[in-house]
Amino acid sequence: MIVDRQGRRFRNLRVSLTAACNYACTYCVPDGKRLVAAQDELSAEAMARGVAYLVEAAGIERVRVTGGEPLVSPKLETFLGSIATLGLDEISLTTNGQLLARKLPLLRAAGIRRLNVSLDTLDPDAFRRIARGGDLATVLDGMSQARACGMQIKVNMVPLRGQNFDQVLPLLEYCLAHGYELRFIELMRMGHLARDSNAFLQQFVSLEHLLQMIGEQYEYLQANAPVDATALRYQIPGQGYFGVIANESVPFCRTCSRLRLSSTGWLHGCLSSSNRHYIGDLLDKPRHQALPALQGLLVKALGDKQPVAFSGGATVMKIIGG
Repeated sequence: MIVDRQGRRFRNLRVSLTAACNYACTYCVPDGKRLVAAQDELSAEAMARGVAYLVEAAGIERVRVTGGEPLVSPKLETFLGSIATLGLDEISLTTNGQLLARKLPLLRAAGIRRLNVSLDTLDPDAFRRIARGGDLATVLDGMSQARACGMQIKVNMVPLRGQNFDQVLPLLEYCLAHGYELRFIELMRMGHLARDSNAFLQQFVSLEHLLQMIGEQYEYLQANAPVDATALRYQIPGQGYFGVIANESVPFCRTCSRLRLSSTGWLHGCLSSSNRHYIGDLLDKPRHQALPALQGLLVKALGDKQPVAFSGGATVMKIIGG
């Protein structure tokens, strides 16, 4: 097991199954171009082998499948079927929900019981303006069907001044009423926002401001969360929970346990580092050759982590998922 001087190790793996997406969200792709799969993306079999090697080499316990949008990938069924045999504590998936209803049988068969659904507004016009794709009613229906199947659903919202700031309380009310746990995600200084500080500051909404707004309507208490959780979690007694991933306001780098694998075979140990480590060439090697080389790369990836706080990075989130 690989551990750094702060006691951090990789427990959670985010796998970007594809860079393709059926949305073009304003905070992800400022040019508005729909994302497509990279020409050099790994096969489902290679990615599953990579996950298996990482489970053995790093002690990965939980995997979250991301994108792009994982539900658009033709690799999804084969990949999920393969990693379902690895004995992981949990396999979850992040999606924009547009294809959720039609993919539910596949997800349930693969043992997925927890979903993170990206949803930034309940206003149909604002939805089209932010996502630049998809249909709000279809997403809400997919979430409802998933909940009826017994799946746990967290809703991810990125509050943005001038775009969906007025949706903070309506979306929280909606999630509380439907049994979803809302996660507010502070805007991150990544990609084009790392280069344009004015654009970042014009849109950024802080933890303090969010809690002030919520406190004017609800009484809430801070709730317990795992030591390596990214979110600060709060309970509204008798109604439910919400959380805030306050990367800017309350950095969580000291306890970060996340590792990311891109669809093209690159390991990213830290979102705030432009370093990446290629494992694609190891995935055709036998286990006894691949594992020692992989462990060396994992030492480097763990060393990429920031000691205290995220400082911004040129890496584009759309390439490596959430």
